[in-house]
Amino acid sequence: MKAAPWCALVGAGPGDPELLTLKALRTMRRASLLLVDDLVSDAVLALALRGRRKPPRVVHVGKRGGCLSTPQAFIERLMVSAAIAGERVVRLKGGDPGVFGRGGEEAAALRQHGITVEIVNGITSGLAAANALGVPWTHREHAQGVILVTAHTREGGHGPDWAVLGAAAAQGLTLVVYMGMARLEALQRGLAAALPPQTPAAVVQHAGLAQERLCLSTLGCLAADARAQGLGSPAIVLIGNVLKAREAMSAAPSAQAVPALRTA
Repeated sequence: MKAAPWCALVGAGPGDPELLTLKALRTMRRASLLLVDDLVSDAVLALALRGRRKPPRVVHVGKRGGCLSTPQAFIERLMVSAAIAGERVVRLKGGDPGVFGRGGEEAAALRQHGITVEIVNGITSGLAAANALGVPWTHREHAQGVILVTAHTREGGHGPDWAVLGAAAAQGLTLVVYMGMARLEALQRGLAAALPPQTPAAVVQHAGLAQERLCLSTLGCLAADARAQGLGSPAIVLIGNVLKAREAMSAAPSAQAVPALRTA
């Protein structure tokens, strides 16, 4: 009996293979066809291929803002046709499939053709960026919630209302902005309508990778500082008082000042 068509949308995380989930790795190793995003690191892909007696076909379907990209409609047709043909298709996506990864569109296209869809979560780059800065998204003293937003919209669409988002951040929320580097000046101007210029802000480029770079700034200086340091995409922008937790940790006594644990 022929198996029902199946496809998995797998989150590859921010790029560090040690941040993959066990389920993601197990699912990748089931694949006969891997459709790989641009933001999936070579190290993650190598782990997916390691030890395979019969390696899967690997097709790179790059998608990155501002660059030549594989059309989304082509990717969806390829996923559907390969799954119906009996391939074990794994769509390997940077971060998490459900966080600005068009996973919802791809799942809908597959289900319309009667294909079973399995979604495997991955660590999103916004969380990896906060970790790189040594801060959480939320904090009892500084941030009671978090807003994930993308500055990138489909052609002809309207971007976020940054003034409204700034007003939300002013109530104690952390803003985590994806794909915002090309619109950093507009983001800064809009948020300034509701947030003071000294509001802590940061940019993390290549979060979770060896080439990771950090820019610590304030809202009033964010675009100028990021430009001066030559930061670009892919990067995450974090804005809010939760970054004050980093300042507090930097001011804490060093580990050397902490008494060693007594041993029996």
